Amino acid sequence: MTYDLLVIGGGPCGYVAAIRAAQLGAKVALIEKEELGGTCLNHGCIPTKALLASAEVYHKLGKAKDFGITVSGFTVDLGAVIDRKDRLVKRLRAGIGSILKSYNIEVIKAAASFTGSSSVIAGDKFIAFKKCLIATGSVSVNIPGLETNGQDIITSTELLNLKEMPSSLLVIGGGVIGIEFASLFSRLGVKVTVVEALNKILPFEDDELASAMAAILTKKGVEFHTGAKVLKIKGTTAEIEKAGQKFSVTAGKILVSIGRKPNYEGLGLEKAGIALEKNRIKVNDRLETNVRGIYAAGDASSKYMLAYVASAEGLVAAENACGKDSKIDHKIIPTCVFTAPEIAHVGLTEKEAKEKGFKYRVGKFPFAASGRAQILNETEGFIKVLIDEKTDGFLGVHIIGPEATEIIHSGSIAMKLESTTQEMERIIFNHPTLSEGLMEAAHDAHKEAIDLPKRT
Repeated sequence: MTYDLLVIGGGPCGYVAAIRAAQLGAKVALIEKEELGGTCLNHGCIPTKALLASAEVYHKLGKAKDFGITVSGFTVDLGAVIDRKDRLVKRLRAGIGSILKSYNIEVIKAAASFTGSSSVIAGDKFIAFKKCLIATGSVSVNIPGLETNGQDIITSTELLNLKEMPSSLLVIGGGVIGIEFASLFSRLGVKVTVVEALNKILPFEDDELASAMAAILTKKGVEFHTGAKVLKIKGTTAEIEKAGQKFSVTAGKILVSIGRKPNYEGLGLEKAGIALEKNRIKVNDRLETNVRGIYAAGDASSKYMLAYVASAEGLVAAENACGKDSKIDHKIIPTCVFTAPEIAHVGLTEKEAKEKGFKYRVGKFPFAASGRAQILNETEGFIKVLIDEKTDGFLGVHIIGPEATEIIHSGSIAMKLESTTQEMERIIFNHPTLSEGLMEAAHDAHKEAIDLPKRT
């Protein structure tokens, strides 16, 4: 059988693309060598947030007295937390399978390899296609000397499956994944140390937010070594160099979290004539490779290694494979860090705004001034906006605080629709809510915030 579209990879890019193509009337097959849902569902976004939700409940119980409630005798059963995570992942994975089945999409569990520009071999099956989408995602980066062993020196995959709490945790890498786990395990009472080669954690966040997060986590017992390099690991001891000085850190578990790289090993791209560019599969603005009819989307080809960007790209690639003319808009992409408190941003950081030559105003609203944040007893952080002095439009929205990952979408919509602060100021927000802080921050850019003292 020849398929109208063959999708290689069943993660958030691949399964979304397969469904969209089927909706458009295509005969679709999806090849996945592991489990449906990819890294996001099985080893990333969903299981991490499931553990963070448990940590949040534990944190709330510890603060119950502040709400007039007396609670005693509660402990963390990490095994039970992991079991809950596994049940949730299994349920969502089954849901994806059910949806694919409803669209008559054939799912083939095997590793795929191109045999030419119109066929692949998957297990013992030869599969021909009219169009193909490569959606094989990414894998963790390994650095010589810092190889993981799955036991003491581990990746996030192994960390998500621990049945017992580590005595302490050393996190190598202060990016999103590393800081999320640092926040998670410190909340559960584990001593956490973070080593980051750059001079700041969360390098893609606004400097003010990254500094605020470092200060908050430090206050909660996390130890940071920025501008530091791990020279080697022996057993569970890491030798570290910072400013010419060497020292060692020993931990119960060592998490290596230094990034990810596109995953296309074993695909036989050369047999199909598919080109690479900067170690990614090269695509045009329609997400088509240099080989007509073969598309690539998500982490295997995109510089935006985010599950929700992969899904958006999967939709575009599927539509183009089915004869439509779709293009992806990468201009407005919100990012989020599920720490405690959460971080989210969309648009330019202050550093980027300066580099691009914008003249801008800064508006800020602290959650300490929010009635809703006071009610929730979650007052750390603030909402910060960058406003273009020329257009009065939003250049960037940055949030550190409760529900930041939810609030940020209002900022994304404002930027997508090119809203001005004057328009934002006249939108009626519910009260008391956390979201109204965005309106207050917009007011503050013009020194007109109602719920802040007058500033000059």
